[in-house]
Amino acid sequence: MPKIEKSIAGAPFPTPVALVTTIDKKDNANIITLAWVGVACSEPFMISASIRPGRHSHALLEDTKELVLNLPTAKILKETDYCGTVSGRDTDKFSSSGLTQEKAKFVSPPLIKECPVSLEARVEQQLSLGTHDLFVCKVVASHVEAAFLNEKGKFDFSKIDPFIYLATDYWDLDKKIGSYAFTKKSGLA
Repeated sequence: MPKIEKSIAGAPFPTPVALVTTIDKKDNANIITLAWVGVACSEPFMISASIRPGRHSHALLEDTKELVLNLPTAKILKETDYCGTVSGRDTDKFSSSGLTQEKAKFVSPPLIKECPVSLEARVEQQLSLGTHDLFVCKVVASHVEAAFLNEKGKFDFSKIDPFIYLATDYWDLDKKIGSYAFTKKSGLA
């Protein structure tokens, strides 16, 4: 079937869902739900987060240069969605969502207790790209709930119930369908 030229920005590409915490100068924490996040570099460990300049968290992040990227599970899907639908300018999202703050070790914004993975990070670069600004952040501490580790101390993805964002929907993950370099091991590459 032939391909046609069509604008599909953000539509067919699944992205992780993250709850990003920021904080103001008065220690008021905020949560923003983001889908435009990811790993930017493995060494040093760097992550990226894209945020629209009009969002409350954008101003907080520009001011403090610190965030915590928290990875939710499907168990808190309702709270995750909620944090992306109200503004922190008007709402204390921790109180109204029922999510719990935990003190971070190296940055001011809190971790979210209900998220099994939390990455403390500091902004290294900010790039204005158009509708969003990309914040490239160096991870200064990684926190993983011990229950999600296997007997060798490695992250066990079968124990977590993650979900992704696709177009305007949340999707769960069904099953593992391959591993890195499987084509080399099977002689296909």
